[in-house]
Amino acid sequence: MYTQKVIDHFMNPRNKGKPKDYDAIGKVGNPICGDVMYIYIKVNGNKIKNIGWETMGCAAAIATSSMITELAKGKTLEEAEKITKKEEEIEAKEIEHALGSEEEKVIEEIAKKTPEQEVKEKIEK
Repeated sequence: MYTQKVIDHFMNPRNKGKPKDYDAIGKVGNPICGDVMYIYIKVNGNKIKNIGWETMGCAAAIATSSMITELAKGKTLEEAEKITKKEEEIEAKEIEHALGSEEEKVIEEIAKKTPEQEVKEKIEK
């Protein structure tokens, strides 16, 4: 049920890893499934010059980490901050569009799967 873009970002993650030089670090987690994501940014002026991440989680969490850093890289801090403001619904729509899903249902189904289910599905394909 993964889109090609989700699979691509999972198999070929962008901006993965902790940069040697960074100005700030952010941490977010999901207490229900146990995913944890760290994002590191290097800022020059007011723009995100470099960005990296470390995520311990499922395929969807890893793909989302890859995609969110692609969306934020090169943006001003204010522009990057808007990516995650739920009241503006930018995050879900940008990530959904960027990952290629046509319905929120796809993302919800991905989030419901356990790592064991994901591995089993990949083996069966």
